This record gives sequence, C-alpha cells and structure tokens, in this order.
Amino acid sequence: MKTLLLIRHGETAGNGLRRYIGRTDEPLSPAGLEQARALGELGLHADRVFVSPLLRCRQTAALAFPGQAQIIVGGLRETDFGIFEGRSAADMSDDPAYRRWVEGGCLGPIPGGDDPLAFRRRCVDAFLNCMALTPSGAAAALVVHGGVLMAVLAALALPRRSFYESRLPNGSLLNCQYDGRNILFPA
Repeated sequence: MKTLLLIRHGETAGNGLRRYIGRTDEPLSPAGLEQARALGELGLHADRVFVSPLLRCRQTAALAFPGQAQIIVGGLRETDFGIFEGRSAADMSDDPAYRRWVEGGCLGPIPGGDDPLAFRRRCVDAFLNCMALTPSGAAAALVVHGGVLMAVLAALALPRRSFYESRLPNGSLLNCQYDGRNILFPA
C-alpha cells in the first residue's frame, strides 16, 4: 500500500477566465499562489513528488513541498486543446468545430490537438510508472492538471466514477492510497 496525494495545480489567469489552457504554459495567478501556499501550510509529506513539466504545476509543487526535489514526468502534462487552446466555451459557442466536438461528448480528436482517449491512456500509463518508482509503504504526491486527475481517477479510483465526475477545483488535494491496482479513498 502506498499513500497517495493527488493535487491539482493552483489557479492561473486562464483558469480564472474559464479558458482551455492545456499546453499553454501559464504561471500561477495571485489566487493560485495563495492556494499553493495554503497547501504548503498543511505540512504535507511525500517521499516522491511527481510533477507535470508545465510551470503552474512546478510552482504549486515548490510551494506545497518546499525544498523537495521534483520528478518531472512528461506524460503528466495536460491535454493539448489544439484550435480551442486559450479560448473559453463562451468564446466558441458559434464555432462549428467546437460544437461538433462538444456534441460528440468531447470524445473525438481535438482539431489540431490531442485525441482524448490517447490522452487518457497516456495519463494512466504515466501514473502507473510513477507508482512503480514509489516503494511500498512510501508516500507519493502528484502535482498535475485537472484533466490528468480526471483521467487517472476515472480509470483507477474505487468506487468507480466517470471522467467528468472526477473534476477537482484548482488547488485541491485528495489524500488517498494506492493498493497496486486501484486508488482507494479513506472511509
């Protein structure tokens, strides 16, 4: 059994404006810096801190786990929203490509971006690799993106939940365990 801390990075300006900012490498906003500092005040412990390569995750990890080495994992980066990147749903309400994608349940390939099913596989594979690098009985933290957490939790959490039921606010922390097959939540 491994202790598992799942953290969504603090808020960025784009998050605050409800924009798709998958590959956009934004820093934390003032609100996001406060969220990350609040995590640091919890005195969290992790033997391994796995982080997306994007700045918002690295900044959050630095404040949540001061002085701790970060293990950068490319597979934990957020989805590439292609032609939707940097825009909000409201901005694209009349965009036919966006409407087709949403009407398809957001399951089809994103024009100019990631295929959502391939993204989910990448996230789960990266998570499993992180767990393989964490010894039994140790604590691992993942400081990542909302979409990454949604993909991993939808695939591995018990009780099972859908991708969209696994959405977490910026600066959130889930304290759980990993038993080698599933992510388990305390009763």
